[in-house]
Amino acid sequence: MHLVPFRYLTFIATAAIFVLSLFYYDHYWLPVLAGALTLVGISDLLQTKRALRRNYPILAHFRFFFESIRPEIRQYFLESDSEATPFSRSQRSIVYQRAKEQTDKRPFGTQLDVYEAGYEWINHSIAPAKVTGHDFRIEIGNHPDCRREKPYSASVFNISAMSFGALSANAILALNGGARSGGFMHDTGEGSISPYHRENGGDLVWEIGSGYFGCRNQDGTFSEERFIANASSEQVKMIELKMSQGAKPGHGGVLPGPKVTIEIATTRGVMVGEDCVSPAAHSAFSTPLEMLHFIDRLRTLSGGKPTGFKLAIGHPWEFFAIVKAMLETGITPDFIVVDGSEGGTGAAPLEFTDHVGTPLQEALVLVHNTLVGANLRAKVKIGCSGKIITAFDIARLLALGADWCNSARGFMFALGCIQSQSCHTDRCPTGVATQDPQRQRALVVSDKIARVAHFHQNTMKALAELIAAAGLAHPQELRPHHLVRRISPNQVKLASALLPFLEAGQLLDPSQLPQLPPVFGLYWPKAQSASFQRLD
Repeated sequence: MHLVPFRYLTFIATAAIFVLSLFYYDHYWLPVLAGALTLVGISDLLQTKRALRRNYPILAHFRFFFESIRPEIRQYFLESDSEATPFSRSQRSIVYQRAKEQTDKRPFGTQLDVYEAGYEWINHSIAPAKVTGHDFRIEIGNHPDCRREKPYSASVFNISAMSFGALSANAILALNGGARSGGFMHDTGEGSISPYHRENGGDLVWEIGSGYFGCRNQDGTFSEERFIANASSEQVKMIELKMSQGAKPGHGGVLPGPKVTIEIATTRGVMVGEDCVSPAAHSAFSTPLEMLHFIDRLRTLSGGKPTGFKLAIGHPWEFFAIVKAMLETGITPDFIVVDGSEGGTGAAPLEFTDHVGTPLQEALVLVHNTLVGANLRAKVKIGCSGKIITAFDIARLLALGADWCNSARGFMFALGCIQSQSCHTDRCPTGVATQDPQRQRALVVSDKIARVAHFHQNTMKALAELIAAAGLAHPQELRPHHLVRRISPNQVKLASALLPFLEAGQLLDPSQLPQLPPVFGLYWPKAQSASFQRLD
């Protein structure tokens, strides 16, 4: 005789309570509750899709419940302040505090292990500088290829690319309102310029991806007429051609037809209810030379607005080919935005987020060095994005070669994002990354406009204090020798000694190539302006 397995006891006990409660009960809710659970148990036993439910009727649902709130349990009760998954509690807290104008000071010293390999700091000066302001700006397009009367004056800290559709209407309204209030720029993302980008009048960088949303013909090809209509807006300050993004480079994407609402369809120039496809590659060009001519075409059609491109670095010879095309044609973009593989996205395959693309440090240094080595750095500004939250993050990347930094998730935190990591489910608990009208209603635009502006302003104030301590007057004065990294418990190195940095024009002198880092010595000669493929 076999005893009833322990795993069925909960179901049997529940069924017994239900039967007994039909005859002996003082409260009506007992048979109702026990009956409902008994039906759940019967359903578990009869279904064939989940083995766990068949073996553990009723009990299995407790497991599913706790699994569903695992991120919250970890976030609220288990994670340490400095554990980054992907952003630590300390990182999120500093954004919340600065956005809400609360104190952002820390008591009792650092919680970081300053003797752990990888720890970084900026050396301070015994004679700190006096920095009177914190509105640090750079001019983009201030060279002959830019045909504007004036180049665009950009903050060194701005909102990175996030499309309407990925973010809610209220989130876009708040971000753009904050950008206008704080005097910084707001990248539209490749989903084009929505009415919510326009309503508050903040400066826009119009990102154009492979789907050409907002400037496409019905067959998905580029439309000059529609491009001019959007690019001529005074609110659009710069044009950014998206080649790839850090979180899923070379992947493309599809917004399923059921999610393509009238608003999204109108904004992107696609059909309501039909799949909205972002191809992995552009159709307007296929070689580095064609790409640069396309960028120059966009610049001309926009009336001479600063025009550049964004990319995540993959094969180094492909970027070298673009730079060789610049040298051959004399066409240079006004800017390049480097997106690190640690960048965020609403949804991407695990393999892409974890194992495709170059991290920001290496990507930024490669782009900076290549432009320096080709004598083009003075003509091309460099922006960068990828897990940028604090003033130190900004200072670190400016020291490594960037002119300005963009942040996406930092400004999402300023909107109230709690890192629930449910962006792809349309069930964002704070109304930031959802199209559900009821959920996004929780995001009060007027309140969040102020928080976005405060986060930017207070981060810039922190940056001013940081560079003043280093004896500098402007973040543009930061150099690799200001940044120090611990290599081991008893060894540290300046970034200038740890990472390779080229001298002006070195790539143009063949005799210099053997002395350069291997990536240049090996792949620069094999790159060709007429193709993204290397010469073997």
